[in-house]
Amino acid sequence: MQRMSTSPAPRDDPQASSKKSGAERRRWPRASADLPIAIALEGRSHQARVRDISRAGICFYLDRAVPLMTLLNVELDATAVGPGRKLRGQGAVVRCERISPHLSHFEIAVFFHDMADSDRATLDALVRARLAAV
Repeated sequence: MQRMSTSPAPRDDPQASSKKSGAERRRWPRASADLPIAIALEGRSHQARVRDISRAGICFYLDRAVPLMTLLNVELDATAVGPGRKLRGQGAVVRCERISPHLSHFEIAVFFHDMADSDRATLDALVRARLAAV
């Protein structure tokens, strides 16, 4: 007869993590932010507003829908961690939802997959600064 383990499920167990709330499942801390962000889309720069940010990605509001898995270049003002600091990276759209049936604005989430180490360090510092300000 095989014995069942009574120890908690391993951290990487997808069934164990699916029972946790969103904040508990996140690998990296997420900070609220109201910052300008420039998005390169269809060969043009578009201005948007950040909702929240983490080491893994960013969520922002934009006046147009962006198809899932679209690759975006982003540039974010990071003067909160140093004068004139900006961070740049590239990521894929993993969520795009209309904010309201009556508004033509969308909440877009991007998962960062390409970012210089120096920009990643700036991003970490920005998240820590935003969390400390709360």
